[in-house]
Amino acid sequence: MELLTGLVDIVLRLDVHLGALVRDFGPWIYAILFAVIFAETGLVVTPFLPGDSLLFVAGALAALGGMDVHLLVATLVIAAVLGNTVNYAIGRWLGRRFFDEGRSRWVKREYMDRTHAFYERFGGAAVVVSRFLPIIRTYVPFVAGLAQMGRAKFTAWNVAGAVLWVGSLCYAGYFFGNLPWVKQNLSLIIVGIIVVSLLPLVFAWAKAKRGKPA
Repeated sequence: MELLTGLVDIVLRLDVHLGALVRDFGPWIYAILFAVIFAETGLVVTPFLPGDSLLFVAGALAALGGMDVHLLVATLVIAAVLGNTVNYAIGRWLGRRFFDEGRSRWVKREYMDRTHAFYERFGGAAVVVSRFLPIIRTYVPFVAGLAQMGRAKFTAWNVAGAVLWVGSLCYAGYFFGNLPWVKQNLSLIIVGIIVVSLLPLVFAWAKAKRGKPA
């Protein structure tokens, strides 16, 4: 329970926590943010990390002078690309036998099934679209690997998605994150970002529930 409370506090007060890290670690903050984005996109067991809101707040802090926004974007684009690449490689290496042999206790099969349906619907574009969907973005590259998607094709979609995701949210934070109204309501905006990004998942879940026989 304490762990859950701590995670909620970090998400809701991300500006405070990240601001403290910028002050305490200086240039090392780039490495810390790199690690977080890499873990969220590269490790199928860490889909809970606050990717969208983290990028927005990081951009807002860059506007205050704590970081160079262009270096920030470049660093996190690389992290996102490498994370997805590792995730994809793991999926290709493990293959479907990972689930068939019952060794996936650290990965929820329900998440994988939803992600597979998402991948089947959007094809290669799922790698780009999923960047803006929490949880789904962690599993799509893994599923692409399971499906043996071509490496060149995956890499092209991967890079495009990383640039759009990181660039749009970081620069949005940089240009708008320090407006007086935004600063005064940043916690609500963070919650709003999370809610909006989760809406497609909620709609998909509701549609699936309606489609099931009673």
